[in-house]
Amino acid sequence: MKIAISCQGNDLNGDIDPRFGRAKGFLVCDTDADTQEYIDNTQNLNAAQGAGIQSAQNVAATGATAVITGHVGPKAFTALDKGSIKVYLVGGGTVAEALSSFKDGKLEAAADADKPGHW
Repeated sequence: MKIAISCQGNDLNGDIDPRFGRAKGFLVCDTDADTQEYIDNTQNLNAAQGAGIQSAQNVAATGATAVITGHVGPKAFTALDKGSIKVYLVGGGTVAEALSSFKDGKLEAAADADKPGHW
């Protein structure tokens, strides 16, 4: 299974980026192969609009079936949902901590966006 985690660094020790659409990047963790790949998202950091949707498309292109992030807006959530990608929200910490919580079954899939658009 591939999980995309919004991050401020480029490895497991980096902090979770609280924003999905405007995250610095995503660490895509393959739990079956026990590998990680960093996906840069800087093209969306200063986008006037559409950052969430574009980030969702970037994540979908990696083959991820789950996203762990701090917050997600309605358009990004809808795009992820249509791509059959589940969203898990965390309050902070490192990528490694979030991944561990996911593997231990401590995270629940979000039912909807937790932020309004353009926050």
